[in-house]
Amino acid sequence: MKKTLLLLAVFSILVACQDKTKEKLEEAKDAVTEEVKTSIDSAKSKAEAKLDSVTSKTKLKVDSLKIRSAEKMEEAAKKLKESVKQ
Repeated sequence: MKKTLLLLAVFSILVACQDKTKEKLEEAKDAVTEEVKTSIDSAKSKAEAKLDSVTSKTKLKVDSLKIRSAEKMEEAAKKLKESVKQ
């Protein structure tokens, strides 16, 4: 009889602890999920900022090349006009 009561006591303690453990696991899962989401958002923001920076630098270089090519075309046109006049 004592063994049965002891087994029931141990079993009831294990069952009671199981619920607390499940709650703690859920809380830990939620915390990890939130942390991962935050990390992903941070990485996304950094990547977008880097992409914007690269895009703006590329655009500036393209604009600079357009200006230089236009200047060279004007110089070539002037030389052509001068050679036609002579």
